[in-house]
Amino acid sequence: MANWDKVSGEGNVEDRRAASSGLVVGGVGSLVLVLAFMFLGGKDPLLDSVLNGLAQNSSTPSTLETRSLAPSEAAYKKFASKVVASNNDSWPGILQQQADGVQYVAPKLVLFRQATSAACGAESSSVGPNYCSADQTVYLDETFFDDIYRQFGGSTGDVAQAYVISHEIGHHVQNLLGTLDSGADSVSLELQADCYAGIWAKYAANQGIITAQEMQQAVSAASSVGDDHIQKEQTGTVRPDSFTHGSSAQRVGALKTGFDKGTLAACKAL
Repeated sequence: MANWDKVSGEGNVEDRRAASSGLVVGGVGSLVLVLAFMFLGGKDPLLDSVLNGLAQNSSTPSTLETRSLAPSEAAYKKFASKVVASNNDSWPGILQQQADGVQYVAPKLVLFRQATSAACGAESSSVGPNYCSADQTVYLDETFFDDIYRQFGGSTGDVAQAYVISHEIGHHVQNLLGTLDSGADSVSLELQADCYAGIWAKYAANQGIITAQEMQQAVSAASSVGDDHIQKEQTGTVRPDSFTHGSSAQRVGALKTGFDKGTLAACKAL
């Protein structure tokens, strides 16, 4: 377990897990179907349209129910807030020194169950962790980790999950820098976000929050969600022309580049 107590303060985390909208979309089966082209930040326009339609037809104020959060859920919120806070501690100085003083704006993280609304459209557990640039928010149903790694392996440890959150915050950094909507291809953007997660990890290691050994959790996670690994597990074949996030080797390489170099320039060169 990383030393999250070394992180001062907490990030902006909104917890919607106590509310159930009555909208049930996906599950492990549909999650597996979409992951080949949509893991860690990608969204398919057709699926997004379907989710929005379901949200409009199925989610009304009269169906809202609430429940009490379990102690484990409260603990997860604290963990997620520490990961966000650690990113918030690291990125202002990096952007000030390496990006001509671009101002860092802290993102928000929303924890939810099954589905929720966002400025970019309906968010679903089936899509996985996702960043919405319109509201500068990361959306996460953390039960995703158990589902995805049960299917494709890799670590489910706290540093592995921190890597995933930091990857999404990497998309937020791209948004602040103007590269998220620059027209760059999906693989390049996703690998750069992995690299940015590596920059965060380097900062966290320097602060004594994570160790080099714990960093291997993130490496294991990155390897398990490479397009080639997912496609081989799903279909038995690999189609490089359909990659959206990069191969396992590319994702691990990008993460390690950020960790070893710690510079935006190194991530830009991917």
